[in-house]
Order: sequence, then C-alpha cells, then structure tokens
Amino acid sequence: MSRVGRKPIPVIGGIKVAVSDHHVTVKGPKGELEATVHNDITVALKDNQILLSRHSDNKQQRALHGLWRALLAGMVHGVNEGYTRKLELVGVGYRVEMKGKKLQLTVGYSHPILFSPPDGVTIQTPTQTSIVLTGIDKQLVGQVAAKIRSFRLPEPYKGKGIRYECEVVRRKAGKAAAAAGTK
Repeated sequence: MSRVGRKPIPVIGGIKVAVSDHHVTVKGPKGELEATVHNDITVALKDNQILLSRHSDNKQQRALHGLWRALLAGMVHGVNEGYTRKLELVGVGYRVEMKGKKLQLTVGYSHPILFSPPDGVTIQTPTQTSIVLTGIDKQLVGQVAAKIRSFRLPEPYKGKGIRYECEVVRRKAGKAAAAAGTK
C-alpha cells in the first residue's frame, strides 16, 4: 500500500469532519472547507481519525490514494492553523502598499499594478518591501502568491523582482564579467 495513503489523518479537538458518500466537509476554528473525493477512494471516520482506502492496486489508484490523503490532511491543517506565504520585493524603488482591500505594487513599470485578492485570502504589508498572504486553503494561498510573483519575476543578473521569502535566485555573470574572463 501507499505509505502516504495508509497513514491516518488525526482529527484534533475543535475540528468537525463530516463524510457523506464521497463528499468531505471539514469545519474548524478558522473556517470550513469542502472536497469531493475521487470515486475510487473510500473515506471513513473512525476514532477521531480519517482513514482512506482504495479498491484495487493499479497505478492510478495508488497515486490517487496518496494524493487525496495529502489533500484532506491539508484541509484539516488549514481549518485549524491556516497557511501563510511571504513574498519580498527586491529592487530600487520597488514597493507595495494596501489601497483599501487592493494591493498596489510599484515594481518598475510605468504604472502601479492594483491586485484584488480572491475571497479566502488576506493580504498584509508589514513593510514597503514585504507581503504576507494568509488563508485556510493551501492551494489558493499558493496560487495567489504565484500570481503576485508573476508581476515581476526575479531576474538572474541583478536579482531584482518579487520572490518568495527564502527563495535563492541563481545569479549570472553579465557581459562585462564574461568578457573580462576571456582576456
């Protein structure tokens, strides 16, 4: 069996899980998430644990087994603690601020970029060069972070752009450094 798929998901106090057919609802202190599990995967709730099983041992069902276990574990973690993603702006004149509920990015274009986050994701700007995204849906928080990062990807020559907090940008030598090395 899949090592990931057979591992039970503990349901900690304060979290309520409802399983009906293939529909799973998880409620916690931070909110509520729902998912419809694939038909080949069976979900059961026993002794404050979510258990997943599959019907056969073919490759697709093994993959789905581990996938849905990871997704449901992410839902339980999200409604209990939530997810946070941090971004930082690197570059002269690059800054960010909140304009009402919209995020205003000044990242080297002729105009500022206004970004309105979807429901379920909150954006904070503790400094002019950092962004903190929080929410209960792991996929949605990551998708919004990737969208904001795509406005100005980090470039390899000077390292300017929007990057994740601990992201390492591999730097390249420019033309001058390459020409100096050949003489």
